[in-house]
Amino acid sequence: MGVFDDELKALKERVLKLGSIVENAIRDSVRSLVERDSSLAREVIKKDHQINALEVETDEECIRLIALRQPKAGDLRFITTTMKIITDLERMGDLAEDICERAIELNEEPQLKPYIDIPRMAEIAQGMVRDSLDAFVRGCTKLPYEVIKRDDGVDNLTVQVFNELLFYMIQDPHTTSRAVKLTYIAKYLERIADHATNIAEMVIYMVEGKIIRHMEIPEGE
Repeated sequence: MGVFDDELKALKERVLKLGSIVENAIRDSVRSLVERDSSLAREVIKKDHQINALEVETDEECIRLIALRQPKAGDLRFITTTMKIITDLERMGDLAEDICERAIELNEEPQLKPYIDIPRMAEIAQGMVRDSLDAFVRGCTKLPYEVIKRDDGVDNLTVQVFNELLFYMIQDPHTTSRAVKLTYIAKYLERIADHATNIAEMVIYMVEGKIIRHMEIPEGE
């Protein structure tokens, strides 16, 4: 294995490390809400700088490899895809931080309702992140399509959460502040799933050279 192959392998490992940190941040942000653990939320917020730093380092390494190695074809697609993926991961980290900020606010008030759909949304979104990165590392062509289809489940749960919280606000205007914060959290999770979908789409481009953004996924893919 040559030096360039080693560098590409190290680049994959950087992306996996960043993905792992982001996935943990998503999990802990929702846990801080469900368990009413504001100290955990503050820990997630404090660690966001690690995500930002690793994203910058990885981006700089991609630029260095393009300039120094002048990669072609599949290697160039891999490196440019990496640059886009780490941007999506960094934004997911920001959204996990946003969830924590709302959780800290909500934890200071009586709990409005049992948290059922929001943890389900988080679980689906985490799985989408994990599987899209797994597909990236393995160069898998099937898994990204499955990830993209799962986004509909998150969208449906978002609508369900919004409708339920709207009912609370109509029934009792005093719940409005808490209900709105919970709708924000649902929206943040929906956006995390969207970023995971972006990664899946980029993996398809990397592996197949096919741009599917804004296209309907055929049945059976």
